[in-house]
Amino acid sequence: MNDIGSNADYAEESFTPEQISELSGDTLLEFGAPWCGHCQAASSAINEAVSEHSELRHLKIYDGKGKRLGRAFKVKLWPTLILLHDGHEVDRLVRPLRSDEVRELMSKLN
Repeated sequence: MNDIGSNADYAEESFTPEQISELSGDTLLEFGAPWCGHCQAASSAINEAVSEHSELRHLKIYDGKGKRLGRAFKVKLWPTLILLHDGHEVDRLVRPLRSDEVRELMSKLN
């Protein structure tokens, strides 16, 4: 399971909560949808902050009705960023607007 890499677009591929919990290292889950205006607005701020952390796995998860992973993480608004260490939630950020907000979230790994 640790061979999952980062992805640039929201993945239709459905990961299970069990697969996510088996991840090692640091991972940023980004729940959203390609047509979501809030997701589009936050995209550059998220990408700017994430680009500074080459060791961070960034998974963009397509969320919506019937998507089990989003429900397992109790995602209600998009984008929702969930920071994980070894498959366990460290913290989350909902609808970030600025890269410094995302950097502050990622600083919780240190």
